[in-house]
Amino acid sequence: MTSNPRQLRLLSLVRASGSCTLEQLSDALGVSVQTIRRDVKRLAEAGLLLRFHGGARLPGSTIENIAYQQRASLQADAKRRIGEAIAQRVPDHCSLLLNIGTSTEAVAQALTRHTGLRVITNNMNVAYILSGQPGCEVILAGGSVRARDHGIVGEAAAEFMRQFRVDIAVIGISGIEADGTLRDFDFQEVKVSQTIIAQAREVWLAADFTKFNRPAMIQVGRLEQIDRLFTDRPPPPPFPGLLNQARVDCIVANPPAADDTSAPTTDFQGSRA
Repeated sequence: MTSNPRQLRLLSLVRASGSCTLEQLSDALGVSVQTIRRDVKRLAEAGLLLRFHGGARLPGSTIENIAYQQRASLQADAKRRIGEAIAQRVPDHCSLLLNIGTSTEAVAQALTRHTGLRVITNNMNVAYILSGQPGCEVILAGGSVRARDHGIVGEAAAEFMRQFRVDIAVIGISGIEADGTLRDFDFQEVKVSQTIIAQAREVWLAADFTKFNRPAMIQVGRLEQIDRLFTDRPPPPPFPGLLNQARVDCIVANPPAADDTSAPTTDFQGSRA
């Protein structure tokens, strides 16, 4: 699914309070209860909310991610625009590390016009997207293949990544919590992502608006370890302050204009040197 602005606002309201009644959401958003009910149903089907009689609340689980096929379609346009914003800033003839996730797969799609790239990844989908490009060398990590999304995880994959020192790591994440922690669900995947962060001169995070305030069990790192955050909407409170404190540059990929197929972006520069 691709959430419209009202649905994203609804999601933000529920995340701010933990749960809301349909009437509360109707009043806050200025639309009918029936419209809210349809929005909640759609967000619940995407795994972003849980419905109860007369209202909605946050999903209770911090240990299980949304299924891969759902994640692939969720916020697809936002991820495409984020991928294009990242690709605009990736120079030709550089080295990259990309981790597992549908966001990094969108980045890979946007990089297909680059030349002289060397890409190291534990994401078989990323490798497939880029391996046929004449201007790109792809190096695929070894390790255990996770059948549900073709991610390569485990200590063998982490050890493989330790061989490299690259210009830029582009990572996706399952959630960014209000204490500034970056979180995910799979311990074996997290170990590889932590290694990827450690082996890059710059770390760029691709995270659409739904990742803010989304809980997950395992800490990957903290905002202080990120150089640039790419997202599709201005982050909600308290994240602007956290990003400024962590000296992270935030780049918001704006919706394309009606007569323009490109994806303009807005940069909010932090104080990182």
